[in-house]
Amino acid sequence: MSTCLSSAYAAHETASPNHHRHHAKAKSAHASGIDRSGKPRKGEASYYGRKFYKKKMADGTHMDPQSNAAASKTLPLGTKARVTNLENGNSDVVEIKDRGPYAKNRIVDVSPKTADKLGIKKDGTAPVEVKPIEVPQAETK
Repeated sequence: MSTCLSSAYAAHETASPNHHRHHAKAKSAHASGIDRSGKPRKGEASYYGRKFYKKKMADGTHMDPQSNAAASKTLPLGTKARVTNLENGNSDVVEIKDRGPYAKNRIVDVSPKTADKLGIKKDGTAPVEVKPIEVPQAETK
């Protein structure tokens, strides 16, 4: 039995460096998906549900439903962007503080306060344009 366990442990130790290398590649591939171009994008918006209130966001702050916080998979954290509802023309400025949304075809999640301003709370989603206003640039080393 101890031979079996030591073999399993040795196999795990051998596999671990490859796992870490793969994880590092995945991480850098994700980082390269960050869009600092400032180009507007169109897609679906949704908003943070009640279960996300007070949860920690990617920037380390907690989700405040009365804030202008938003989530994007592609815009850098700290980006300020104007989100415009393409159905009614309502717009508001948000700050990207989180990653997501992870639902297919969605490009931004906004706070409930912003969802009210955009008029998307009733239906839960809406077609929007997200136009970056201030985009933090990558730090150079």
